[in-house]
Amino acid sequence: MDMGGEAAQGAQQNVRPDVQESVELAYLPSVADFTSALRARRRISRAGRTRFWVIGFAAVFVLAEAGVALAGNRVELFPLIWIVGTVALLSLTPWLQARQVFRLAERQGTFRVTVTDAGVAVATDNTTATVNWVAQPRYRETADVFALFSADRNAVGFTVLPKRAVQHPADVDRLRALLDRNLTRV
Repeated sequence: MDMGGEAAQGAQQNVRPDVQESVELAYLPSVADFTSALRARRRISRAGRTRFWVIGFAAVFVLAEAGVALAGNRVELFPLIWIVGTVALLSLTPWLQARQVFRLAERQGTFRVTVTDAGVAVATDNTTATVNWVAQPRYRETADVFALFSADRNAVGFTVLPKRAVQHPADVDRLRALLDRNLTRV
């Protein structure tokens, strides 16, 4: 009985070659994908946090103006219209920006994305790009997308990975694990 041979064979089975896990996505971009990513960016960027406070301040001002108007039976419409319009515009900003980004992205055709431990490789009908984790070291998950962000204060650089684009439902969990292993969740 050769125990040494069996032990060596068992050891070989436990040794994994350096296999790199990957998740593949294929999709046509949508305004909803970019809107979700830009809303996530608004929560982590300095400009987004400032916008939150501006909306809060404007809401308080609208309530104060309404209280004064009701108490004194006078209504000045111009400040009220200006503030409500500003709040509406600030609230719609991610959607408006997403429409602009979408116009650029839709010209690229189908996006084919491969996410590995090295980074994200994006190929479209017209371009190819590789983004290493150092370039976009943080991410945020929404109900619809994983959004990767650059490290600058306003998260200017971002990559959108729609959950609908995975090949199998289990790939969403694999993608989340891959991102958690390489990026900081914010």
